[in-house]
Amino acid sequence: MDRLRSPGGCPWDARQTHASLVPYALEEAYEVAEAIESGDRAAMREELGDLLLQVVFHARIAQDAPADPFDLDDVARGITAKLVRRHPHVFDRVGPSGSAADATGADLEDLHVQWDRIKGHEKKRESVLDGIPAAQGALARGQKVLARARRAGIPAGGDLAQVAPPQGPDGADGVGAVAWTEAEVGRRLLELVAAADQVGVDAESALRSAVRAVEADVRAAEQSARDQGPANRPVGLATMAAGEPTAAPRTERGSEDR
Repeated sequence: MDRLRSPGGCPWDARQTHASLVPYALEEAYEVAEAIESGDRAAMREELGDLLLQVVFHARIAQDAPADPFDLDDVARGITAKLVRRHPHVFDRVGPSGSAADATGADLEDLHVQWDRIKGHEKKRESVLDGIPAAQGALARGQKVLARARRAGIPAGGDLAQVAPPQGPDGADGVGAVAWTEAEVGRRLLELVAAADQVGVDAESALRSAVRAVEADVRAAEQSARDQGPANRPVGLATMAAGEPTAAPRTERGSEDR
């Protein structure tokens, strides 16, 4: 890539910018997903290489930036340090409760909450919704908005909180005549898309509008929690509003401390 971008290299590669490569990064990500879903190992290996090329390409472009240049080594060091900070239960043996007792036995939901708290502390975010890409598709964005709100203990979506997979006779989720498997969820979503098409409604736009309404409710709940003061906030909101991680982020030294 260095040779391609240097004098005597490829004119097309030399002309590219971070912005001009955005469509290619998105395309390669979709092609990786397609290869994984199809089970084609050869295609997956090839498409992962194409996606890796995008990382290498952007890092090489960044080397030439007049302000805040960085290279591929900086990118690798950054993600390594982030993984260490975001996994105190692995690297510092401190669990979500702040003690070593649950470092290895914490459930996945507690670890998701811990990740969100540490991330919010690092990025000084004011809302659990900050950082969700605005350009993300409505369905993926909607699921992320609802998941973030749920993990923070914020009621969101009104009656959506009552929607749950039917339970079987023994009370176990997903057991019974109508189990909400991935295929069933997909079929139900497609039914809604078909209904929207029949009445002339753009399903993507309709969902984006609904997600915006949920986001507004979440942010209003967060503001209400801040107005109440720490003493009166529900536990989940209090921790989220304070932006405090469950465990102190690991302190990196030397070049990793960036």
